[in-house]
Formats: sequence, C-alpha cells, structure tokens
Amino acid sequence: MKFIPYLSFDGRCREAFEFYAKVLGGRIEAMLSHGETPAGAEVSPGWQDKILNAHLVTEAGELMGADSPPEFGSAEQKGVSISIQIEDEARAEAIFNAFADGGTVTMPFETTFWAKKFGMVTDRFGTSWMINCAQAQ
Repeated sequence: MKFIPYLSFDGRCREAFEFYAKVLGGRIEAMLSHGETPAGAEVSPGWQDKILNAHLVTEAGELMGADSPPEFGSAEQKGVSISIQIEDEARAEAIFNAFADGGTVTMPFETTFWAKKFGMVTDRFGTSWMINCAQAQ
C-alpha cells in the first residue's frame, strides 16, 4: 500500500502539473482530459480540455490530480500540505522559491530549531507545501 496525494484544481491542472514536473524534476505519466473520455458528456463544453486525471512521478514520490468542474463542487484545497523532506539545501531553497513565485509564503524558508531550513508556502495553484531540510543526526 502507498499514499498518493490527489490534488483538485479549478481548471489549471495541466499548467500546475507541467510546473510541478519542471520544479520537482519529475515526469508526467498521464494527462487525460474530460473530453477524451466518456465522462466528457458530463461536463460543460468549456471543460472538455480540462484534466480528468493527471499523474506525476518524481524521485521522491507521486502526485495525482484533476480539474474539478464547478458543477461537481469546489476545487479548493484545504487542510492538507505536501511535505517535501530534502537534504540538499540549495535544491530545497530553489523549490521553495519556485513555489513562492506568484504564491503566498506562510513561513519563510529559514533555520528552525528542528531543521537546517524549513518553510511553508501555498503556490499559485492553491497547493500548500512544506519544505524541510532536516539537521544532520
């Protein structure tokens, strides 16, 4: 068994996953639009090109996601953060800064009592991230 976070978007899933693949160094394994499936008949015409399912694989794990048409409920992501545990401080800071560009920094990326560096940010797509560089044991 494994857990794979599944993210909801307001129509920007393709853009978000392309961005995440670039920033996290991953590859998109699947990107299927509503219109490419029988489910396309269930969404409004403006949502045919929006994503029904996306799957990103990185060295550290996987993310999945989709666009949530308004008629199916809110795409707002609440109460969950994706936590990245990373040893390479320079790479961690680059990831944090990429997510902060156009996003909202909740906690600056800085030294804490438990980590060489830690920061919290919500990216421009509404995904909340926690970037942690643990102190050496």
